Amino acid sequence: MSSLSKLNPLNSMNLRQKTILLIGLIVLLLVLVYASSLSIDPANILTDFTLRNQPPSFEHLFGTDWLGRDMLTRTIKGLGLSIFIGAVASILSSILAIIMAFISSVNKYGDVLIAWLIDFFASIPHLLLLIMISICLGKGAMGVIIGVACTHWTSLARVLRVEIKEIQTSEYVQLSEKFGKNKFWIAKEHILILVITQVIVGTLLIFPHAIMHEASITFLGFGLSPHEPAIGIILSESMSYLTTGAWWLAVFPGVMLLIIVLLFDILGEEVEKLLDPTKAQK
Repeated sequence: MSSLSKLNPLNSMNLRQKTILLIGLIVLLLVLVYASSLSIDPANILTDFTLRNQPPSFEHLFGTDWLGRDMLTRTIKGLGLSIFIGAVASILSSILAIIMAFISSVNKYGDVLIAWLIDFFASIPHLLLLIMISICLGKGAMGVIIGVACTHWTSLARVLRVEIKEIQTSEYVQLSEKFGKNKFWIAKEHILILVITQVIVGTLLIFPHAIMHEASITFLGFGLSPHEPAIGIILSESMSYLTTGAWWLAVFPGVMLLIIVLLFDILGEEVEKLLDPTKAQK
């Protein structure tokens, strides 16, 4: 057994070390994708009509599109844009969830109001509400970001609301109230530090939903502008050429988007294991 452990270092690592290694690898891969997208200048994605709709080859690994543009370059640029929009939208969504959860902890009226808002937003299909908000804000990246942020805060807010209620019944919070500490001080010193795990994990788990919904509404024509190198735009354009046999226009961007979403999903689960050891035993 000892010789096998030396041959395979993973065998000698405990669960925590393996979790940290997996998180590091996923983060490294996502950073590389985003950094690669930043290094690509949209002006350098040149059109060449002599290379239009070329199948995958060593020169163009993902083939070329209907304007002769390299699909690998466009896909990486689109993934970087999706990661940026997902990051900003999920962070804003988490901030909104925290604010709503703390408002619900002020008094029973605030709790009733936030509970009603959570049920109201949760009852409306995300995609429909996202489209409406995006159109009202003139579409584009800003409209999509605000739309995603306003439609994805409910699940995290619901979790935080329950957690904060439990914390408020604890002895140290009640003692702080008896010593004359105000609600803001209690929220900052006692409650926020105890719910930070849920906030981090919740933000990471919002990420894949944000990316998928951004791609969905862009594909339907209600999101980013057609000139943006977004995955939704790429997939929408490919629909016109699939019947001609240009399968690579949709398959490669779609698979890459799916991989990025799955990576964020796995990242959220692994971070939850790291921050909450009880989850790792399940």
